[in-house]
Amino acid sequence: MAEAADIQGTGPSPARRWLRRTVTVAFGAPLLAGLLQAPVVAAPAAGAEDGTGSRTVDVSLDTLAPSAPVAGDTVTVTGTVTNRGKKTVTDATVNLRVGPRMTSRSEIEQVTGRTGFRNDSDPAPLEGAPTVKIPRLGAGLSADFSLSVPVSELKLDEEGVYQLGVSLTGQTSDRQYDRVLGIERTFLPYQPEATEKKTQVAYLWPLIASAHVSAQTATDDQQTPVFEDDALAAELGPGGRLDELVSLGKNLPVTWVVDPDLLASVDAMANGYRVKDGDLDVPGRYQAVAERWLDALEKAVQGHKVVALPFADPDLASLAHRGKDVPGSLGHLQSATALAGMTVETVLHVPASTDFAWPADGAVDPSIAAVATSAGADKVIARSDSVRDDLPYTATAARPLGNGSTTAVVSDALLSTAFEGDMVRAESSTLAVQEFLAQSLAITLEQPEDQRSIVVAPQRMPTAAQAQAMATALEGLSGRRWTQPTDLLAAAAAKPDPDASTTVPSGSRYPKALRDRELPVQAFRDMKTTRDELNDFKVVLTQPERVVTPFGNAISREMSTSWRGEARAAAIYRNNVLDYLQTLTKGVQLVDKSDLTLSGRSATIPVTVQNKLLQGVGNLVLRLTSANKNRLEVNGDRYAELPVKVGGGHSQSVKFPASANVNGQVTMTAQLYTEDGTPYGQPMDFTVKVSEITPTVMLVIAGGVLLLVLAGVRMYSQRKRVAARNADAEAAEDAAAAEDDTASEPGQDESGEEESPGDEPVQPSDPTPDTGPESGDPSGTGEKVDR
Repeated sequence: MAEAADIQGTGPSPARRWLRRTVTVAFGAPLLAGLLQAPVVAAPAAGAEDGTGSRTVDVSLDTLAPSAPVAGDTVTVTGTVTNRGKKTVTDATVNLRVGPRMTSRSEIEQVTGRTGFRNDSDPAPLEGAPTVKIPRLGAGLSADFSLSVPVSELKLDEEGVYQLGVSLTGQTSDRQYDRVLGIERTFLPYQPEATEKKTQVAYLWPLIASAHVSAQTATDDQQTPVFEDDALAAELGPGGRLDELVSLGKNLPVTWVVDPDLLASVDAMANGYRVKDGDLDVPGRYQAVAERWLDALEKAVQGHKVVALPFADPDLASLAHRGKDVPGSLGHLQSATALAGMTVETVLHVPASTDFAWPADGAVDPSIAAVATSAGADKVIARSDSVRDDLPYTATAARPLGNGSTTAVVSDALLSTAFEGDMVRAESSTLAVQEFLAQSLAITLEQPEDQRSIVVAPQRMPTAAQAQAMATALEGLSGRRWTQPTDLLAAAAAKPDPDASTTVPSGSRYPKALRDRELPVQAFRDMKTTRDELNDFKVVLTQPERVVTPFGNAISREMSTSWRGEARAAAIYRNNVLDYLQTLTKGVQLVDKSDLTLSGRSATIPVTVQNKLLQGVGNLVLRLTSANKNRLEVNGDRYAELPVKVGGGHSQSVKFPASANVNGQVTMTAQLYTEDGTPYGQPMDFTVKVSEITPTVMLVIAGGVLLLVLAGVRMYSQRKRVAARNADAEAAEDAAAAEDDTASEPGQDESGEEESPGDEPVQPSDPTPDTGPESGDPSGTGEKVDR
C-alpha cells in the first residue's frame, strides 16, 4: 500500500512523517555526539595537523643578533606573537627550534616558501633552551617575547646554514590540547672560522631617481633650470631615500652605480633653480639641501669605483623592442652615453666607467644585447634568472656573451631580489637579511675548493627601508669569514667559469610582466616629433646651444627606465616638452595682415616678421606667393624670396616689389622657410585688391591737369600786365614831378642803370623737398602699400 501511495503521489501521512524524524534523531544523536566529543577524549597526533591551526597565531621575528654567530656568542631572538584567531589562546609557550644543517641553496628556498607547521620537516623544540610562557592571549591581542641561548647549546654540529624556528604551542577553548598554533622560520649561518676560498662579492649601490627637470629654462644668462616639481628635495633631505643611500653607502664595500641625470639635477638645485607653479615658475626652496647632499656624496665615493649609466638611465629593453625602428632613437642613446662620464666627473670630481649597460631587472635577449652595446658599452649587467646556468653550483658572474665581443656580468637573482619587498616592518628586514647571509654562505660551501666571483644588482631605486636592510646584510658579511668584497670592474674581469652559459636567451623567453611595462612605440614617435622640430628650430637661432642642450636632455629623460609602470606620467612629461618647444618656435612668426588695396601698376607689399625670443634669429627666408600671377606679380614672377634676420625681441618689415596687370582680388601667401627649404611655422594669407588705372582715364586726368596749368598761366600773365601798367602810371607821375625839380637823363632810373622795358620778374622755383630716411620701425596690421 505504501508503494502504491507513493506511486500515486499521495505521500505518507503527517503522523508517519513525525515518526520517521523521531527515529532519525534518536539513532543519529549518539553518533553525532561521539564525533563532537572525540577531540576532547584524545588529541590527534601532531603529524595530522592540516596547517590551518598552525596559522592561528602570527609569530613575528623582529631581531636576531648576532646575525652570523661564532663560537662563544649568545643568540638572542626578539619578536611578537599575535592571536589572529577568534578563540582565546591559553597555556601557550614560545620556544626555539633548530633544524639540521642545510646542504643546498634550493633547500633554503623551500624553507622560505613554507607557512604552517609541518611535523615531518620542522624540528622539535630545542631541549634545555629558554622558553616564554603566555598564560592567556585573547583574540586579536599581542605579546612580546625574547629568547637568548648560547651558541654552544644550539647543537650546531658543523659549519653551514641551519633552520631556526620560533613557534608558539598552546590550546584554544574548542581544542583543549597542546598543539603548534604558529611558527616563523629563519636561517642561522654558522661559519666560525674563515674558509680557505672566499667568494668575492661585488654589490652594486644604485643612485637613480625619476626625472624631475623640465625642458624649460629661465630667461637669465645662466639659463636656470625649471623643475616640474620639488619632489626630489624630499629624497635628498634627512631620512629621505637618496640621503639614506649616501649615508649608508659611504661605509660599505660597494660599487656606486649612478645616473648622471640625478647628479646634474641636484647640481642645478644647488646652484639655484626654479619650480613650475601653474603657468608661472617660482624660485626653488631647497638649494641648501641639494648642496649638503652633493657634498656628502662627493666624500662618500672617494676610494670607491663609480659606474655611470647613460644619461637619464634609458630603458634599453623598451628601446630594443619598441623604439629602435623609430629613426633617431638609437642616436639619443649614443649621446646619453657620451654625456655620462663627463657629467659624473664634473659634479663629483672622480672618474667613472661608462662600459656597463644595465637592462631592467637584468633581463636580456638578442635585441637588448645589441642595443645595449650599440652606444659603446661592452659589458651587460644581466641576471641569473635570465641567463641561466644548468649547474649544481653558482658560477662566476662574468662570461662572454653570444659571439664573445660582449661580456655578460650575471648577477645572482636570489641575492639581488632579497630586499625588494616591504622592509619597513622589522620582521621583513630581519628575515631578508638572514636569508641573504644564508644564501651567500651556501654559495661558498657549494664549491669550497674554488673561489668564485658573484655580483649583486639590487632594484634600481631602493626605498630608505630597503637600503637599511641591504646595509645590514653587508655588515653581516663584514667579518669576511666566507666572502670578501670586490667591485664591479674587477668582477667583470674575473676568469669565466668554462661551464657557465654564454647563450643569449631568445626573445620568446623575455618575461611578459616586464614587456608589459615597457614604453610604447608611440612614446618613441613622440620623441621623434620633438627631435625633428628641435632640429628645424635650432638652425634659425643665433645661440642654438641655449635650446639644444635642455631639450636634448629632456628627450633623454623621456626614454628613462624610471617610467616603467608610470605610463600616464611619462606621456604627460613628453607632451609638456613638445608643447614648450612649440611655444618657442611660435615666438618667431608672421604678423597677421589685413586686406590691402593696390592702386596703380606697381607698389611694394610689406610683410612683418616678429621675434619674441630673447635671442636673434637668422638663416630664414620669407617667400611671398601670388595666387594669380597674371593679375599680380611679385618681383616679376609668381613668388619672391627675401632673407630674414631679426634680433631678439624685435620685428622686421620685409618689402616685396609688386606689379599689377589686371583689376581684381588676389590671395597672397607669406611663408617662412629655413635656408634648406624646410617650411618654418604656419603660412599667412591675405588679400590684395588691384584697382589698375586705364590709359583713357590717365588721358582725361592729364587733360584736366593741363587745363588747370594753362588757367594758372593766364591768370599769372594778366596779373603781371596789370602790375606793369600800374608801374608805368606811377613812373609817369614821378617823371612829371621830377621835371619840376631836376632834368634827368632819359632811359635811366634813379641809380643810373639802363632799364629794359621788355624784362619781367623771374618766379623762383620751389625748393627741393626734404626726404627723410625710411623708418626702421616694424609695420603692423593694416599697413598701407608703399608706392
